[in-house]
Amino acid sequence: MKTLTTFLMALAFSAITAAASNQFADISHDDLKQAIAQKNLTLVDVNGTESYKKGHIPGAMDYIATEGQFASKLPKEKNALVVAYCGNERCQAYRQAAAKAKELGYTNVKHYSKGIAGWKSAGEKTEPGA
Repeated sequence: MKTLTTFLMALAFSAITAAASNQFADISHDDLKQAIAQKNLTLVDVNGTESYKKGHIPGAMDYIATEGQFASKLPKEKNALVVAYCGNERCQAYRQAAAKAKELGYTNVKHYSKGIAGWKSAGEKTEPGA
């Protein structure tokens, strides 16, 4: 019985650890704007190509269109800031790009949780995609 209990506890701990490792720190709206102004980040839009074409945060790349070349689009420095975003606070699509960046060894991966909806509602401009 002790063995089973120990096994179940280890399994639960593994699940918690795995879930925690998939969490990405949020970047505030102001910090994102500052990083964009300083050209100090790689910004990744994970809303899909059609949404990207309609309007995305200036300077963002279209993750869906560049997924096959994603590694080559990221900076060489593994501690460089990489920010992924999608539609809004409920959207989880950003995880695709954030997890891929983390898998590639990037250590400063963040999430702009407000997404494109929050960016627009804050009165910020978007740019159309090609």
